[in-house]
Amino acid sequence: MQSQNRFFDDIARVASGAVGAISGVRGEIESRLRDQLERVLAGMDLVSREEFEAVKAMAAKAREEQELLQRQIAALEARLADAGKARRVRSGPQPPEGKNDRER
Repeated sequence: MQSQNRFFDDIARVASGAVGAISGVRGEIESRLRDQLERVLAGMDLVSREEFEAVKAMAAKAREEQELLQRQIAALEARLADAGKARRVRSGPQPPEGKNDRER
């Protein structure tokens, strides 16, 4: 009976040692992968989150300004079209050019 307990104790010690070694290896692998990933990302010339957010805000502002300008252009075109119609209505029909002009 006691030899079985001793056997199980030895197995438990080996298993706990293996778990400790595995967790150490896991930490080392994670550290090396993180370092390698940082090197790869540094070589990719990526922008930071702050820079991205700043450019995103600038693009949104530019889009708003463009939409405002488009509305202003549409309003000016409508005014121009109305002014052209009003001119045609006020001036009335034009007499045809030709013989009638010479008779006057």
